[in-house]
Formats: sequence, C-alpha cells, structure tokens
Amino acid sequence: MAKRSRKYLEAAKLVDRTKRYPLEEAVELAKQTNIANFDATVEVVFRLNLDPRRAEQNLRGAIVLPHGTGKTRKVLVITKGGKQKEAEEAGADYVGDSEYLEKIKGGWFDFDVIVATPDMMPELGKLGRILGPKGLMPNAKTGTVTMEVGKAVQEIKAGKVEYRVDKTGNIPVIVGKTSFETEKLADNIRTVYQTLMRIKPSTVKGAYVKNISIATSMSPGIKIAPDSLA
Repeated sequence: MAKRSRKYLEAAKLVDRTKRYPLEEAVELAKQTNIANFDATVEVVFRLNLDPRRAEQNLRGAIVLPHGTGKTRKVLVITKGGKQKEAEEAGADYVGDSEYLEKIKGGWFDFDVIVATPDMMPELGKLGRILGPKGLMPNAKTGTVTMEVGKAVQEIKAGKVEYRVDKTGNIPVIVGKTSFETEKLADNIRTVYQTLMRIKPSTVKGAYVKNISIATSMSPGIKIAPDSLA
C-alpha cells in the first residue's frame, strides 16, 4: 500500500469512516479535506447492486449537470455537408471529416470528446483500436452519435458528463470543482442520483444502492447517506 502524505493523514482524521453523512455535510467536508494546492476535481462514486455482464444492467449514458463540471471540454465533430455549419455555430472546437480521421491516425488528440453523425461511424469504426482504449469512440447511448450535432455540442459545452458502470458495479461521475458552492455540487450530485434511480434495471434484486461516496482529487472518501439525496 502506498504511503500516505502527512497532509492526507491529517485530512483523514476529520472523516468518520463509519458514518454516512447528509449530502450537504459530506460536500462541505470534501471541500474542507481537499489537500491539493489547486482547484481539485470532485468525484462521486455510486456503488450499485449491478452485474455488468448482464446487458440490461450494463448501464451507460450521459447527464447534463445543472451547474456543469468546471471544465470546458474540447469537442471534435465528424460530419459532412450542412451538419458541419450546424456544429460550428453550436461552438464545436473542430469540425470536419476525413482530414481529422487522418490526423487521429497520426497521433493527434487535442480534443476531449467526439460527436459524429451515423453516416461517419463506418469510417470512425476503423479507428476503434486507437479511440476505444482512450474512451473516445462516439456512442449512441451517450448521445455522441446523432444527427442533432448542434444540440450535442451545446450539451457537452454546458456540462454533460458520461457515466458507465465498471466491472465491480461502481459508477464514478465527476460533479465539479472544490471552488463550486456547496449547493451547486449538491445539485449536481442529486441530478446524477435521480438519473441512476430512474434507470434502475427491473432485474435488480435487493438493495440497488450499496454505497455512495464523495472525494476530491487527492483526499479521503466520504460516505453519503442515500436518503439525503431523495
């Protein structure tokens, strides 16, 4: 196990590992225990009673957070014709087709997310070995394969985040920065929680939510009481 820094150990003393904190209290404590000397990212992890090997329980999608994430994401739109103008007007950072596919083949990755129209997916599919491992392949479930490229770009710029269950049933979601007001972080977390509750698979047996925790980039995890999110 990696040796923890003195700052981390001091911060950890403020957290009762046996307690599930009300949402706003957990957010305040996460901000208080941030030991980074920069505006750290705040992440919430939902541990759910899911078996990702079952198709209907392999949850994946995207959510527009009411207060964004505090990070502006660079968007590349792969499309042709009139859709290019729509993407540009919506604020896409890069718009084009084959020329950008060639740039990616050459090792260019100056973007955070790709939006593509369905007609471009056969070409993008050829780059699966490059884009897949980086989590950059567009997907209809997350709204990044769509004919509504303008809307997709606007939502991403406004703070749309993707979520996906991992093999252990965890769904981690970035919900903002430590500089955010407590109420805004709490709003973002509630939005994610409500979305995950709404898409609960009917095949889940027993308790759906096992654990919820919040942490900043370099600080200890803090458990959140699920009933404070309802």
